[in-house]
Amino acid sequence: MMYFGNLVIGAASTSSASSSSASMIWTFLPFVALIALLYFMMIRPQRKKEKQTQSMREAVQVGDNIITVGGVIGRVVTIKEDAIIIETGADRSKMQIKKWAIQSVETMHDSDFQK
Repeated sequence: MMYFGNLVIGAASTSSASSSSASMIWTFLPFVALIALLYFMMIRPQRKKEKQTQSMREAVQVGDNIITVGGVIGRVVTIKEDAIIIETGADRSKMQIKKWAIQSVETMHDSDFQK
């Protein structure tokens, strides 16, 4: 009889252990789901947009019309490693800006139509 009593006690403790681990999984499941939702709704699209912006800045060519972050509109005259020189206005004044300051490129190239 004693042996049977130990089995019952052992089975009850095993049941409560699996019950507590299942309860722990259900406790953390909403947090995991929230982190996954934040990744797919915020982080992933932001990284994709950053990659597109970086590739747009790297694809700038001489003669492109650009708009800078500060709102300056100009035409690319010279491209250096991390900076470009643009000319603006009717008097064609030139200014040097960093590539990270390019907000958008307004010129369409033949390669843009093939995408």
